[in-house]
Amino acid sequence: MTLTENRFRRWPWWEALSAFTVVSAMLLALGVHFAATSEALPCLFSGSAGCSGSGGSDLKGPLSTRGRYIVDANGNRVKLQSGNWHGSSGTWTGSGDDEDPANNAGGEIGHRAPLGLDRVPMDKIVKDFKALGLNSIRLPFSNEMISDTRPVVGLTANPSLNGLKPLEVYDRAVKALTDAGLGVILNNHTTTTKWCCSNDGNEFWNSGQDTGKWVDDWAFMAARYKGNPGVIGADLRNEIRRTTWNDPNWGWGDNQDWEAAAHQAGDRILTTANPNLLVIIEGLNWTGIPSDLFPHERPMLKPVAGLSETLTRSHKLVYSAHFYGYIGPNHTGATGLGETHDTRFREMSRDDLFKSMDELAGYVATTPDKTFTAPVWVSEFGVGTQGSDQDKAWFSNMVDYLIARDLEWAYWPIVGFQQPNNPQADNWGLLRYAADGNLKSVTDSGDWRGVHFRRLLDAAGKTGQVAPVRTWSMLYGIHEDRNESLRAGNDWDPGARKMVCPDDQRMIGISDRGQGGLCTDTNEGDLWRPGTQANTVNTEKVDTDWASGFTKYQCQTGQFMIGYSLHGDGMSAILCAPARISLAGAGRTLWIDKGDNRPASGEGGDFAPGYYKGQCNSDEYAAGIAFSWANLRYGHPDALYCRKLK
Repeated sequence: MTLTENRFRRWPWWEALSAFTVVSAMLLALGVHFAATSEALPCLFSGSAGCSGSGGSDLKGPLSTRGRYIVDANGNRVKLQSGNWHGSSGTWTGSGDDEDPANNAGGEIGHRAPLGLDRVPMDKIVKDFKALGLNSIRLPFSNEMISDTRPVVGLTANPSLNGLKPLEVYDRAVKALTDAGLGVILNNHTTTTKWCCSNDGNEFWNSGQDTGKWVDDWAFMAARYKGNPGVIGADLRNEIRRTTWNDPNWGWGDNQDWEAAAHQAGDRILTTANPNLLVIIEGLNWTGIPSDLFPHERPMLKPVAGLSETLTRSHKLVYSAHFYGYIGPNHTGATGLGETHDTRFREMSRDDLFKSMDELAGYVATTPDKTFTAPVWVSEFGVGTQGSDQDKAWFSNMVDYLIARDLEWAYWPIVGFQQPNNPQADNWGLLRYAADGNLKSVTDSGDWRGVHFRRLLDAAGKTGQVAPVRTWSMLYGIHEDRNESLRAGNDWDPGARKMVCPDDQRMIGISDRGQGGLCTDTNEGDLWRPGTQANTVNTEKVDTDWASGFTKYQCQTGQFMIGYSLHGDGMSAILCAPARISLAGAGRTLWIDKGDNRPASGEGGDFAPGYYKGQCNSDEYAAGIAFSWANLRYGHPDALYCRKLK
């Protein structure tokens, strides 16, 4: 068993389960994350973005997105070159005294605080982060941390932190990082303060709590740091994966629907808590029973192609994924019990590895002009100092991939311990501190990873101004309202299922069934005239008979569609907003009762897979919907009325 594979720890409480549950649970050891550390110089890599003295500026928000890139307030590209500083989410393995190193992952005890504070002063650790060339830190926390009143102890190198609550220590870490110019991405890693990630009771966002509590906690954390512009993002949950009995899903509308939960939390953060944050959504880490006898896979971001997220504020969404050499598209990463006969990433050829990672995540960033197009942050990847030849080849290829696709990244982990007498010790960290504070670094001559880490930091990539791009947003209202407007009333058509575009976009497409919609800012963004109200139209009043024999709901002259509502699949109303420019262009009717009627270019992508769709051209706006209850048409949208913007 290699050191990499030792990351899959055995959990004693599994033994109390039934025979089938024991097998399932142990098969579900989907990966655990250890850390290690190293020695830092005042400025390790010349020109590195986060390095003091290199000319790099502090990373402050608010940040937003333009297509596949993250940008600052001036439209300049900001590339996340991040590391994970774990500990506040838990290092305890779940049994025995949590202050005993033997009961903490790899013998590394965090004391319910960011790792290393018992060995090195916090300001020294932060300076070491800066010296590595990082510009941002992913800072995991648990939901339990928020309300944990048990005082922190054991932080011998930071005695002023002892006696504080875990959340207060987390506060100090956020302040130290942002004061040093590092951006902080808050990451909800676990529910309980416990080591991740296996069948450990932390598999779902609502494991051990309900979704409402989880969303409330996110609102609390986002609002807590609203006044700190260095807190730049909310990474909603770590590695959503199968429990013993249930799979997570993407868009099914039940209590296991990660897309719906992420949407709820993202909208809550952006509407009431902290609109400055980026909202980061990781895909599905694992579904299926990991046995050769049953279907199983690591979907990651594949489901996003058919159902992309739309938040109430445009240009705030980032997707994320995790890659390690020991896992694979269908491999848990386990060795022995729980291992399937599927390929690990480290066993793939370079070409096959690139192809697989593109399919799982990279395509979201590299495919332009679609509803799903967004930045992709590989928020975990890493390897140990004692990696095998396969591990070393994989890590080199992984770095090549991040450079070739110009993706955002975060190494796992930054901090770890030196434990020469512990055969279970972790050696993955970029910075590995001894008990006396002595440091070994990825930059040391004996660390084979250093040359690859340097390549990653020095990679050119896109820099400077990012040109504005067209935005396309999908609305998916099958299971719940998707009212993404801040200006329109939440319940503008009581009792109906409502779909409304974000305020800076207009509706440009609808589906005949399936409650789908397409929004865009193409050619005219922020079309809604300031200081005006949206109008509900649920009676026919038209200026021309553009769908003879059908009931027509049409926006009055000078207004455009931003939404529509249904009872089941039957029409209820449309929602119209006054435009800031003159609107009265020539109109045309798109019939969708017998097939798709969309631009040949396919721009925006398939916003309602499996249903007929109508979509106006990018120089048009939607002005009305026609339908009929006669001849078994059931009130479905049958036609879309499109008019020229100018």
